[in-house]
Amino acid sequence: MFSNISHIFFDLDDTLWDFEKNSQHVLQNLFSEYDLSTKLKTDFNSFHTTYKSVNSQLWHAYSKKQINKQFLRNNRFDIVFKKFSYNNYDENLEMTTHYLERSPYGTHLKPGCMDVLTYLKSKYKLHIITNGFKEVQRIKLNNCGLINYFSQIIISDEHNLSKPDEKVFKLAETLAACKSDNCIMIGDNYENDVEGAMKAGWKAIWFSSELKNGQINKIEHLNELKNIL
Repeated sequence: MFSNISHIFFDLDDTLWDFEKNSQHVLQNLFSEYDLSTKLKTDFNSFHTTYKSVNSQLWHAYSKKQINKQFLRNNRFDIVFKKFSYNNYDENLEMTTHYLERSPYGTHLKPGCMDVLTYLKSKYKLHIITNGFKEVQRIKLNNCGLINYFSQIIISDEHNLSKPDEKVFKLAETLAACKSDNCIMIGDNYENDVEGAMKAGWKAIWFSSELKNGQINKIEHLNELKNIL
């Protein structure tokens, strides 16, 4: 199935780097430091659930070029605050600064991450394609000891492109000096990582426990890659 593959491209957040765990740790600390239980009249779980929903919607809009980077950064906490009838835009900006300063230094990786990358690196050229912001993605890769596994690290923010735009994948082919037939994308976001890659003529593997109709190459644990690549 993957006999022609020589280049493997990974998404970063929630594929290799455990965005969920690392983000939650920082948010818990900020929730306490800013006494948000009192100001928002809610508990952390409700705040966190709301934040994740708002953040996901904003990132989707950003990937569609409906909003820009600055709007995403400067408004997500404000939108969450307003969901709990709390208005304080300046405090929103302060929290944004602290969140962005701290979150990239989280060290939680997805189970099996290092083991699988070590295994694959002996057989393939490995690369990253991430929609994250340039200021934080390289910090994550450096701080967790991941950076040396990858030949090309393509951060959409550095090229004013983002998955699932086919141009990102074509740029990746150019930078990695490879052809679409030789490429496979592995990521947790179905639209960005799977559909985007397939439209560019790549193979793709979806890293998810969700169900989808149709013939999709899917894994639920990174270690499964050892059996298929």
